[in-house]
Amino acid sequence: MRPERCRSHWEAAARARGFRRIAGLDEAGRGCLFGPVYAAAVVLNPERPIRGLRDSKQLSPERRQELAARIKAEAEAWSVAWVEATTIDRINILEASRLAMKLAALKLQPPADFLLVDALTLDLPIAQKALIRGDARCRSIAAASILAKVERDRAMLDWDRLFPEYGLSRNKGYASEEHLAALRRYGPTPQHRSSFAPVRLLGYQRMLFDEARTGGCQ
Repeated sequence: MRPERCRSHWEAAARARGFRRIAGLDEAGRGCLFGPVYAAAVVLNPERPIRGLRDSKQLSPERRQELAARIKAEAEAWSVAWVEATTIDRINILEASRLAMKLAALKLQPPADFLLVDALTLDLPIAQKALIRGDARCRSIAAASILAKVERDRAMLDWDRLFPEYGLSRNKGYASEEHLAALRRYGPTPQHRSSFAPVRLLGYQRMLFDEARTGGCQ
């Protein structure tokens, strides 16, 4: 099945209602076991269209990098924000995703006066519309999905240098076989999301293994 085509229909509809700075918002890393959830907000310039915008998951890493550079150069405004793993564990990943997008929206300069949000609504006094599968349907949200993904992947390369055992440069924090095997062998790091079942269960199994090996003595 061919990918759904991204359109500017929702941005145009908002402009027809008198709004001028329409921001698309999306997150990246919601399903990861490691690290922050990232979000981006993008106000595209209707006079400087960017070809090839689509859901970041449908693009190669090289194409995402190319488009991210164009978005930063051509957009009227853009921003990136993130919420750390400790906060994800405290408030849950859904609320952390909302918070990351809220922070990204608040960082926009000049500020947006209308928000197009992938699947969620945000606790902000700004007119907004939630779009299911927005990253595949709406150009502004697709642009945000690309920026969020590129920025998060870049952060994973940095974390990989600190925790090379987990293969973060390759799996980007997702539950690959390599990542799960490392969790079984080494246990979780402080940057793992301890509220996520694979981390919680494998961390517990690792603790039992260590206790059995040492006879329960510290």
